[in-house]
Amino acid sequence: MKQLKPLIELTRLDKPIGYMLLFWPCAWGLTLAYDFNTGLKVYFFYLTLFFLGSVLMRSAGCIVNDIADKNFDKKVFRTKNRPIASGKISINSAYFYTAILCFVAFLILLHFNNFTIFLALGSMPLAFLYPFMKRFTYWPQLFLGITFNYGILIGWASINSEISLISLIMYSGAIFWTLAYDTIYGFQDIKDDEIIGLKSTSIKFKKNPYYFLVLCYSIFSISLIFIGIIMNFNLFYFLFTIITFFHLFYLQLNKLNILLPNSCLKIFKSNNSLGLIILINLIIGKFLI
Repeated sequence: MKQLKPLIELTRLDKPIGYMLLFWPCAWGLTLAYDFNTGLKVYFFYLTLFFLGSVLMRSAGCIVNDIADKNFDKKVFRTKNRPIASGKISINSAYFYTAILCFVAFLILLHFNNFTIFLALGSMPLAFLYPFMKRFTYWPQLFLGITFNYGILIGWASINSEISLISLIMYSGAIFWTLAYDTIYGFQDIKDDEIIGLKSTSIKFKKNPYYFLVLCYSIFSISLIFIGIIMNFNLFYFLFTIITFFHLFYLQLNKLNILLPNSCLKIFKSNNSLGLIILINLIIGKFLI
C-alpha cells in the first residue's frame, strides 16, 4: 500500500491523456471496419477491450520509459520526482509491474482473431524501443507516431482479419497527427533536453516550428478527406470534418505559444477532445452511407 501512490505516478494512471491518445486510434480503426447493421453489442465489447488494453500497455510503456530514462529524468525539472528517478520504486519492482501489466494485456488480446493477435504482438518491440530513440535521432516523435497509431491497424484487423488500403491511409495520416502533438509536448523540456544531449523534433524545428506543425496537421487532415471519399461517406461527414480543421489549426496552432510550457501542455491535452471528435465523425459517416 505504501507503493500505491508511487505506482499510480509510475504508470501515469493519474494522467489519462496518455492512454486516451493510444485508445482513439484503436477506436477509429474499429469504427471504420465495423458493420453497424449487425448490431452494437460486439462493437462496444471490442471498444471496451481496446480501452483496457490501451490503459495497460500505456502503463507498461511508461514504466519502461522511466527505467530507460532514469538518469536523464534526474536532470530535468519536470521529471526529477518520478518514482524511479527519485528512488521511490526500485528497478526490480518496476520490471515486475511491467510483466504483470503485459500479461493482463495479453489475456485481453486473446479475445480477438488470430491475425489481430499476431499483429498486436508485432507492435511490442515498437513500444519498448521508443524510449531509446531520443538518444540517436531527432525524430523520436515519428517513432512514437508509428507506435501509438498502430491501433488503427489492430482495430481494423479485429473485424476484417486483414490490413487494407483504408486502414493504411488512416494510419499514415494519424502518424503525422502524433508527430505534431508530441512535438508540441516536447517544447516543455527543450532547454533541459538540449543541455543533457537528448534529441527531438521540438529541437530540430525550434526555429520554424509552426511551418512544420502546419505541414503535419495538413497531411492528417487530407487523410481524413481521403477516407471519406474512399468509403463514400455522406456530406455530413465532410461538414463535420470542418470542426476537426478548426480544432487543429485554430484552437491548437493559432493559440500555441511554444515559449510557455503551460500553453504547450494545454494544447497537447486538447488532442484528447480531437480524438473524440474524429470518432464521432467516423460514426456519422458510417451511419449515413
